[in-house]
Amino acid sequence: MTVLLVRLAGPLQSWGSAARFARRGTENAPTKSGVLGLLAAALGRSRQQDVSDLAALRFGVRVDQPGQRLRDFHTAHHADSGKAMPLSERYYLQDAVFVAGVEGDLRLLHQVHEALREPRFLPYLGRKSCPPSQPLDITPPQDKSLERALREAPWEASQWYRDKNRGAAPPLEILLETGPGETPTMTLRDLPVSFDPRHRQYALRGVSSVFADGVAHDPTSHLIPLPSRGDHDRTDG
Repeated sequence: MTVLLVRLAGPLQSWGSAARFARRGTENAPTKSGVLGLLAAALGRSRQQDVSDLAALRFGVRVDQPGQRLRDFHTAHHADSGKAMPLSERYYLQDAVFVAGVEGDLRLLHQVHEALREPRFLPYLGRKSCPPSQPLDITPPQDKSLERALREAPWEASQWYRDKNRGAAPPLEILLETGPGETPTMTLRDLPVSFDPRHRQYALRGVSSVFADGVAHDPTSHLIPLPSRGDHDRTDG
């Protein structure tokens, strides 16, 4: 199978799989719905467009730097009337870094890779207030399994976190989407059926947890490369 890996790093991230009233939580790792929404935005798809081809991709994520949970007591006012909106609690992951992967159709993954290099809509890490701090693309699509790609990808943690761990990656957790006949260790309602804001729909999917030991340390993997296409602005929509 073909796999595409993406780097998800930023000051703040928020990956909610459920929200109740004024409490907006985040999972400890990126959700499939959040990452596929990012890919759909890069491709220039509207929220009303079909996402069944993206949803069919198998999803996995490796926790390279878990970060810390941040609580925001959120206030807001209506832009036109000035009326106070309901108070809410919103949760984020700060200083976290992940490597996420999708496995499936070769042609689609090449389209997604090109879109990540020149996104049509501005990508963000779960919420619009959470822009990425590094380029999303790591390498072109690879001919290997999702689990193998996540085990072999270089460690993407920040330099200060690498120094804290004396330059050696600790065992890194990998969360893999389970297939038919596989027993999941948990289930999440984050499989997108529709992103249409009038009727968002998400289905359940199974997830299993494994750990990768001895992940290689690439001392340059955390550095931001200079643009390779003239004066192209990566965030220009």
